[in-house]
Amino acid sequence: MNDFPKAGDPMPDIAMETPDGSTVKPSDFRGRKLVVFFYPKDNTPGCTTEAKDFTALAGEFEKAGVALLGVSKDSPQKHRNFIAKHDLKVPLATDAEEGGLSDALGIWTEKKLYGKTFIGMVRSTYLVDAEGKIARVWEKVKVKDHAEEVLEAAKAL
Repeated sequence: MNDFPKAGDPMPDIAMETPDGSTVKPSDFRGRKLVVFFYPKDNTPGCTTEAKDFTALAGEFEKAGVALLGVSKDSPQKHRNFIAKHDLKVPLATDAEEGGLSDALGIWTEKKLYGKTFIGMVRSTYLVDAEGKIARVWEKVKVKDHAEEVLEAAKAL
């Protein structure tokens, strides 16, 4: 069993860079619920679908008092291009630093694809309550209907 944060634990409070060059960290959202979705790479099919699905429901999350934040290792410039290309309405952050949030959560890790082993982002989503505790974790996310499932869970929290 690993000792990475799980439901009931505080969300690690590690700063990440935003596309405009400022920083964002989970504690910036204290007082409201937060959904942090981690995805492998901008402009790849699954990641684009996931970001567009969260964008389509952004108003519903807002009405439910839930902030959204999409995170990958992509550079702020790649995030700006991704946002512009797909008219995304969800804020994105770059978790490029060694020892960053995805490392602290154990989701920047060894993966296998087509017989090759590499280090990559495990598509995962964290629902954080208004006090900064992890309320729910979705690991190895399948994109289809995921944003809707997260919205329902956030509304129920």
